[in-house]
Amino acid sequence: MLRKYLRRVLPSHQTIRDNRYIACFASRMQHHNLWHLHRRSVAGGVAAGLFAGLIPGSNPVQFAAGAFLAIKFKVNLPLSVLVTLYSNPFTIVPLYWVAFRLGQLVLWQSGGDLPAFTPGLEGRGYLEWLAMAWHWLTSVGKPLLAGIPLLAIGLAIIGYFVTDWAWRLGVMWQWRQRTRRNLKKKTRP
Repeated sequence: MLRKYLRRVLPSHQTIRDNRYIACFASRMQHHNLWHLHRRSVAGGVAAGLFAGLIPGSNPVQFAAGAFLAIKFKVNLPLSVLVTLYSNPFTIVPLYWVAFRLGQLVLWQSGGDLPAFTPGLEGRGYLEWLAMAWHWLTSVGKPLLAGIPLLAIGLAIIGYFVTDWAWRLGVMWQWRQRTRRNLKKKTRP
């Protein structure tokens, strides 16, 4: 059921290969696991997307990182790029807060909350705002820098195993439904 939905939603191999922007990478994008929807490829694509989604930067940077990881580990490419969208303007602050707390935990630092970032953009230029953002990042310091990769790795591992588990449950459910249908057919007079 999930496989049919993903086949309908995700772009086909040929569509992506014919895209003029990524045609130069066509030779690297021929492995069958990059496009097929099976348990390991989908779980790996989810893990790659979850990891790449926490890479600091905008969506194109995260898309490129998700695609690179998918090609490197030969997992589902469209899904790994699609999953990076979990980090967006609405979720990035809570994700970074969790990363900050995780970094504090790992570095054995206690207390201290994430400093507030309120840069009043009125009447300020882009360079002034960038300087304020840089100052905020450096004040957050080591806990955030340690927490982001740890959170990305943790989310990737959890995402892989949850997807694998959900896929197995779906297959078991389909087998049971098929068995029930076959038993009903056999018991009919």
